[in-house]
Amino acid sequence: MATKATDEAPIKELPGDEAEDVLFNTLYGLRTIELNRPKKLNSLNGSMVRKIVPRMQEWTKSDMANIILLKGAGEKAMCAGGDVAELAKWCSEGPEGQQRSTDYFGLEYKLDHMIATYKKPLVALMDGITMGGGVGLSIHTPLRIATERTLFAMPETTIGFFPDVGASFFLPKMNGAVGTYLALTSDRLKGANVFYAGIATHYIHSTSLPSVEARLAELRFNDYDSLDTRLSLIDSTLEEFTTGLPHDEPIQIAGAMREAIDRCFSPNSVPEIIAALEAETGETQEWAQKTLKTLHQRSPTSVYVTLRQMRLGKTWSIKETFRREHQIAAKFMRHPDFTEGVSALLIRKPEPGQPRVPPKWQPASLEDIKASDNVAEPFFEVEGEKKLSMLSEEDYTSYPHAKYSLPTESQVAQYVRSEPKSRKSIVKDFVQMRSGKQGIKEVIEEILSRKTTVQDGKAVWID
Repeated sequence: MATKATDEAPIKELPGDEAEDVLFNTLYGLRTIELNRPKKLNSLNGSMVRKIVPRMQEWTKSDMANIILLKGAGEKAMCAGGDVAELAKWCSEGPEGQQRSTDYFGLEYKLDHMIATYKKPLVALMDGITMGGGVGLSIHTPLRIATERTLFAMPETTIGFFPDVGASFFLPKMNGAVGTYLALTSDRLKGANVFYAGIATHYIHSTSLPSVEARLAELRFNDYDSLDTRLSLIDSTLEEFTTGLPHDEPIQIAGAMREAIDRCFSPNSVPEIIAALEAETGETQEWAQKTLKTLHQRSPTSVYVTLRQMRLGKTWSIKETFRREHQIAAKFMRHPDFTEGVSALLIRKPEPGQPRVPPKWQPASLEDIKASDNVAEPFFEVEGEKKLSMLSEEDYTSYPHAKYSLPTESQVAQYVRSEPKSRKSIVKDFVQMRSGKQGIKEVIEEILSRKTTVQDGKAVWID
């Protein structure tokens, strides 16, 4: 679809914006966006967005800008999320502050949509903490690098919010019920497991990142090369820097635990999920009990809204996702759980030697919510006149460059059903189809061991 610019006023810096919270660099054909608030784990704010958007728009028109790289300053974080402490402070000031926070989310989502539909190669270095708003900056790029320091999570239910920044689009597309599990529990994935889960497209040790940047700067494209041709060259270049996956870091969401996640997080209601977790026995019982405890610590409203979001978001296009999430965010800015959650977990300091006082949610617990309360529904009511306008009209219903990620479970299922073969042959075929890409063997073997039986030496898919 051709890009159509909107009539809205351009996004530009405002008086009072920080001077160097984003750094831009040029090295041959490489353009680098570096989030530069290391003391705040590069948390994203409006000042940063207002710098990034016009620069990315400028680069779309430049023949000299070949590749755009997103990264964070320092070794601790790419971006730990949005600056929610500031947003909660605004919300506590009443309707005017709540609107100011809502406007920030609109600004952030416009940037995320721009990244998701960008017409030049984008690479994200997910080095260090990459959560919430940091995920929004990286997950929609075609090529995403995880390192041994990467720490991924969507922690919004812990602060009385919901997984936003396009989570409605990418979490439901994850294998089985994994996306729903990560959304409701805020569970974290580390290092190679960010790659195994398909959140990153490559796993490279952090010591190689300076060499990766230097190599990307040297890449040259023909003027007539398509975006896909350019991305394929970058993809194969990144593979040159892979040095193997850590042997002491097995696939975290695998085997019995993965089967339990699918059993427990596939239902469409919170009480059914709770009941399924309570019914777990055997080797997954301890995990289920821990997960139950986790869910009961989260904002009950957030849990209900997030589950509904995971089911509805499956059908949303990328543009509709950000528009719908903006309306949900606006309603959360007016809900007491957001300010309370952020204050309890990030602002209020406990007395020395005393534990942190947990947030007081409204409603207070999952058990306080009845089905007839329809807690989630008001968050999904569309207010027609308040639809967020994007910086372009680009849209799609599935990621156009998903082939650079590891194969999905549904792709493996389709292949297994198409032609009876041994497990070993299937693994070999996938490795060959993906030119020996790192991680293919491990992921395909895990899927086959869990989702197939062997009859007459051939793998048979278990429905």
